[in-house]
Amino acid sequence: MEYPLLEKVNRVKEEIGKVIVGQEEVVNLTLIALLAGGHVLLEGVPGLGKTLLVTTLGDVLQLTANRIQFTPDLMPSDITGTNLVLPESGEFQFRPGPIFANLVLADEVNRATPKTQSALLECMQEKRVTVFGQTRPLPLPFFVVATQNPLEMEGTYPLPEAQLDRFLFKILVHYPSLEELREIVLRTTGEETPRTQPQMTGEEVLEFNRFARQLPVAEKVLEYALKVLLATHPGHPLAPEKVNRYVAVGASPRGIQSIILAAKVSALLEGRYNVSFSDIERVAFPALRHRLIFNFEALGERITADEIIREILEHVEKG
Repeated sequence: MEYPLLEKVNRVKEEIGKVIVGQEEVVNLTLIALLAGGHVLLEGVPGLGKTLLVTTLGDVLQLTANRIQFTPDLMPSDITGTNLVLPESGEFQFRPGPIFANLVLADEVNRATPKTQSALLECMQEKRVTVFGQTRPLPLPFFVVATQNPLEMEGTYPLPEAQLDRFLFKILVHYPSLEELREIVLRTTGEETPRTQPQMTGEEVLEFNRFARQLPVAEKVLEYALKVLLATHPGHPLAPEKVNRYVAVGASPRGIQSIILAAKVSALLEGRYNVSFSDIERVAFPALRHRLIFNFEALGERITADEIIREILEHVEKG
């Protein structure tokens, strides 16, 4: 019997397709991360529709959405909120910041100082905010989409490993093709702007996540995923030559948690009720590419994380 929410997820994709031209892999992976209960880091040059994707998701899923433009002078309280003194009574009243939303776009997150970036840590991991010693829960579902520009490095603060590890996926946003570019121009320079219709609710997103967690993973598939993660560790018997040569630190246990959760959602979106090897391979790239720390030799030779992950998948045996 088909899971009833699957049809709604398919309609969500159709509605997003009315606004976002192409970028099917970006849309699919972002949806997988959302339905798995994780956060996403989008990396791409400006103007590729990253912000539009987030606002469209909020509309189609009927989620409250806020955008935070990260700048060097942004303070942690500008994100979390702060206590204000009421002039009439002199008492303190908490004014929530923009982090109190279902869907939060952290635009150009690497432009803020490390102190401000760290304000996201508790929010992303614990889904709560502590201000002046008082802890407040964030609305559920809670989903952070952060963007960063891979080109401009001046005036930026690269995200520390502890914060990168809290993103379920790092998704690379590429330039559109010629046909996609033509369609973008036709849609956005005409008289009418495409509009979307709501298709799911926040509660249904949470229900989908609960159901996906119940999907079984065969022992051989789980073992394969575990071997893929261990192969990212230099010096491990499973590590291929490129890992030993270029990787300084491999993926943490959060990496395998991300792979399994995302693989379960991926299987469900394809109408299957068990995780396959292909699901593991599909989500390995976005789940691991931000969890590998390279040495100086790799940086000098411009080795990419995807090259390393591709060799790992070719090197690790299935079954």
